[in-house]
Amino acid sequence: MGRLAGVSTPISADQLRDSFLRFFEERSHTVVPSASLIPHDPTVMFTVAGMVPFKSYFVGDEPAPYQRAVSSQKCARAGGKHNDLDDVGRTKRHLVFFEMLGNFSFGDYFKELAIPYSWELVTETWGFDGDRLWITVHESDDEAEAIWHEQVGVPMDRIQRLGDADNFWQMGDTGPCGPCSEIHIDRGPDFGPEGGPLADPGGDRFMEFWNLVFMQYDQSADGTRTPLPRPSIDTGAGLERILTLLQGVDAVWETDLMAPLLDTACSLTGRRYRPGDYEDRDSFAMRVLAEHARSSVMLVADGVFPSNEGRGYVLRRILRRAVRYAYLLGTEQLVLPNLAETAIEVMAGAYPDVAKQREFITEVLAREEDRFRHTLKTGLGILNDAIDASEDRIDGHTAFLLHDTYGFPLELTEEIAGEREVAVDLEGFASEMAQQRERAKSARQTPAGSEERVEMYRSILDAHGVTGFVGDLADTAEATILAVLAGSEVAVEGVDDGSELVEIFLDHTPFYAESGGQIGDIGVIETPTGTAVVLDTTYALPNLRRHIARIESGELEPEQPATARIDSERRAAIRRNHTGTHVLHWALRSVLGDHVKQAGSYVGPDRLRFDFSHFAAVTPDEIAQIEELANAETLRNDRVRSFETTKTEAEALGAIAFFGDKYGDIVRVLEAGNSVELCGGTHVRATGDIGLIKIVSESSIGSNLRRIEAVTGLESLHLLRRDEDVLRDVARLVGSTADDVHDGVQRRLDEIRDLQAQLKSIRSELAVARASTYAEGASDGVVVERVDDVDPAELRELAIAIRQQPGIRRVVLVGATPSGGVALAAAVQSSEGVEAASLIGEAARAVKGGGGGKGDVATAGGKDASGIDEALRIARDAAGA
Repeated sequence: MGRLAGVSTPISADQLRDSFLRFFEERSHTVVPSASLIPHDPTVMFTVAGMVPFKSYFVGDEPAPYQRAVSSQKCARAGGKHNDLDDVGRTKRHLVFFEMLGNFSFGDYFKELAIPYSWELVTETWGFDGDRLWITVHESDDEAEAIWHEQVGVPMDRIQRLGDADNFWQMGDTGPCGPCSEIHIDRGPDFGPEGGPLADPGGDRFMEFWNLVFMQYDQSADGTRTPLPRPSIDTGAGLERILTLLQGVDAVWETDLMAPLLDTACSLTGRRYRPGDYEDRDSFAMRVLAEHARSSVMLVADGVFPSNEGRGYVLRRILRRAVRYAYLLGTEQLVLPNLAETAIEVMAGAYPDVAKQREFITEVLAREEDRFRHTLKTGLGILNDAIDASEDRIDGHTAFLLHDTYGFPLELTEEIAGEREVAVDLEGFASEMAQQRERAKSARQTPAGSEERVEMYRSILDAHGVTGFVGDLADTAEATILAVLAGSEVAVEGVDDGSELVEIFLDHTPFYAESGGQIGDIGVIETPTGTAVVLDTTYALPNLRRHIARIESGELEPEQPATARIDSERRAAIRRNHTGTHVLHWALRSVLGDHVKQAGSYVGPDRLRFDFSHFAAVTPDEIAQIEELANAETLRNDRVRSFETTKTEAEALGAIAFFGDKYGDIVRVLEAGNSVELCGGTHVRATGDIGLIKIVSESSIGSNLRRIEAVTGLESLHLLRRDEDVLRDVARLVGSTADDVHDGVQRRLDEIRDLQAQLKSIRSELAVARASTYAEGASDGVVVERVDDVDPAELRELAIAIRQQPGIRRVVLVGATPSGGVALAAAVQSSEGVEAASLIGEAARAVKGGGGGKGDVATAGGKDASGIDEALRIARDAAGA
């Protein structure tokens, strides 16, 4: 069973992946490269299944560019609804990162081909014994059962019917859905009793390894299902699970994908791995290390970085869970960088980009592990003490302390406590989190628009197709109005009530819809009967542009001719900033390294903002280098060229995918000087049109994420003029010319320092003069007095001056400061054998303050002047007055 047809050695992971893709490519399927683990679909945190990149085709939001497709899709299930993280290491097959093999039909073939294709691949290409294969179908699916039995030849006693819970798939409460059919392998009596999948719900003996989904219905909100006009196919087969079967091993951990990582884990920890022993704690810990290292490598390679929000938080959980188990195994050295090296070697054949980022990936993981190890020991001590002290629950405050101070994700605290059968007060933790601060970010955004509104958009798309965009060639276009919808659920700046707006749909338009960081165009749409001012342009559905507008006069009706005109000056400024963003991206990567990836952007008429991955602040010298490189590109005035090509060809040219854009097989490439990127935005004709590029700020926006803001064109000129005005004002204030302002400021600073020194000398002289007066009232060499309207520094000088008077042993001064606070100062002779701080420590509490010092001089402060008399009383007792 473990041989690829025509191959004498067991099949490898790379061979399995290639054989699947090649089988369907030979049957007219387009091979679609794996999409990123970061999905465009906002309803999921990660790409959780092979169909996620094709979802918009299945639901009808946009037409599929091919009728048949095949892919091996990178997937991750951790966090949110789809979460296998806690099961990793405990079972034979649960993983966070995995690959999903799938073939897809978008209204082309259906069950009549999908079922025979799967059987042919499984039995003839992969060599599975057909007599050991069992089939399940939905209880209502007579058609699938008939094809399996009559066309493929599976005996009826190995075809079983199951209900909705097992063999019916739906995307949500509404939308495309349908029955599914699963292929199972009988692993033999060692894994359980006879009876087929129906008698083995855990799948230990009759293991499912391929699911064929037949999308043939559209489910309404009331639960009714109507047949789809063009039924589709979505299949999913876990590469790792099939590999386990073909390599003849008991669990995914013994395959050629995971075994090298376990070997590395054994080498790093000095522990022995026991295959098949799921009670042995050391073996469990090493499975966690192996899996989490591979998952982390793939997530970082796709642009996920450890942070405290969203995907970054999930990655941090994964990493810290691994580090915790490495720590429990007694390893003092960093383990993740070495494990990452092994993971990269294993995955590089299928994903060359992972190998290209080797240095960056290992550095990110090393920094995260090193940071957590610094607090892990202390945090574990606190947690263990809390578990020992609790009867059955850890309080929310302790859980929050571990989270906030020691970097323990709540889930890690729950896992550790759970191992000792102790719960965590989740409500108390949530309360502590609410009291601290509101999180600034969210992992997912809920898509705007009610289901009814979305159905309206789909009806427009079905009736008229996508919106033609002519804005890269013209600022004005003659068009036809397709629809006008009252109201808008999209927030528009300056408009409080969306009901006063309308959404206008045209057959084609010069208005750019917000995407890829570039904001939408504004302008005017005019018809023979009315005028509308466009306040924003966005996508209602992929490639269906909506113009969010306010009717200024008359009425606009469907089927009317219309003149659509954008704000040309605003668009020109946006063009400069958008092309400038590309040039800056290239300059950033040139100076900081190829690990820099865009993580977000804003391209408006006034400025550009660029968020990117980097693990340290960008230094002033680096900013200067980036600006010089970027402006050298504008001075060269190279022609900016955009063209369409295949995604494969674009990648061969070195084109970089730009954040926020979704790409099909045909992509738009933008060449701007040395920058080559995929982008569908609007751009200048030559790099010289950008004008001067000036970075105005650089800051952190999260762990391993930086942000720069910059201006171009006329905004750079405005910035220079503002800076010149400030420079002239400063020169005037210090009495110099603008050219001499540095020396002028330095002269003024020197004068201020001289005056401060003179003032200090005068204060000392005054203190000495006053000191003799206070010394005359000493009692047995002790002075305790109230001195008001003196700042803390003067009070300290006065205490020292009094101490220097003949016969004075101890001095305590307390008084109200000019700013409304309280100052305390103490000074003692070194021969007294007491610390000056001991004379005022308790007194400071009487004025709701504190302070101190070491040796013979101490100071303190407070904020409650009404307690001064009490402070004096306490000070007298302490000083022995």
